[in-house]
Amino acid sequence: MAIKRYYAEADNTITNAFDTVLSQRGTGSNAGANDVLETFSIYGQHTTSSTELSRILIKFPITGTTSIKSDRDASILPASGSVKFYLKMFNARHQEQLPENLILSVLPISRNWEEGTGIDLVNHSDKTKDTIPGSNWVNGTKGVAWARNGGDYISGSQNSAVVYTANFVTGSEDLEVDVTGLVEEWISST
Repeated sequence: MAIKRYYAEADNTITNAFDTVLSQRGTGSNAGANDVLETFSIYGQHTTSSTELSRILIKFPITGTTSIKSDRDASILPASGSVKFYLKMFNARHQEQLPENLILSVLPISRNWEEGTGIDLVNHSDKTKDTIPGSNWVNGTKGVAWARNGGDYISGSQNSAVVYTANFVTGSEDLEVDVTGLVEEWISST
């Protein structure tokens, strides 16, 4: 059995987390050029009921001259039903506290977004707002807001296979999710 890997064309971490002095949220921050993607939820850091979240955005080559669809059309990839697609991501080991018994949702984004060139997820200094290209918690592209803050992700569909979850017992596991249904949907709808 052969394995073909497709790598992300773009990725970003967007967040509504507070800055280091807990004075304002970093909703305009962008980490598109950061070397790691971070997902987190922080409860009760600013106030006893505050919630801080992040989302990871990843764009794969579905269409184009060197894409999943072009490989299917050229018979490089087997026909639908004869191949499996997996989203694989690897944990970047660190000294920070890890969440235990975490369930991570993996959902598709429903529209285009821009990667951006920010790197700072601590002070949230790399802002994209309305004048610099790049997605953030508020905008998907320069000057164009998401329909809902945090991204226009599809949380339900006629095809229930587009909603995936991954379970992390210790928090240090790598991610591997069978996303075959979603990729096949993308291929057939492009």
